[in-house]
Amino acid sequence: MEDYSFLVGIFFFGLVGYIVKIVSDNRIRRRLIESGQIDEKIKYLYFSDKKTMSEPFNSVRWGLVLVALGLAVIIGQQFPEGEKEQMTLSAMFLLAGLAFLIYYFLAKREISRKSSTEARE
Repeated sequence: MEDYSFLVGIFFFGLVGYIVKIVSDNRIRRRLIESGQIDEKIKYLYFSDKKTMSEPFNSVRWGLVLVALGLAVIIGQQFPEGEKEQMTLSAMFLLAGLAFLIYYFLAKREISRKSSTEARE
């Protein structure tokens, strides 16, 4: 069997280079927009409106999903060797679906709370 450990290094440095490129491109775009060199019609491609950026439930949703997937992997590893893979995969789907349902009810409750607060004002 051949040793492919050198690919890990190549992949790692390629990934770091790609991340640096993304960050620098984003800074250049931001400076162009702030200096007014880009038309107003294009700004929506780079910035979402402030309301969606400050929405905490987007982070809650993906936090719930990632925690559920982590729990699924832990649960799946507790099964015997022949069933580990199937149980891990099924637990991932089950718990991710449960996390999305929890998110749905949390967001629904928050939306109704906001609408009732706005109705009082």
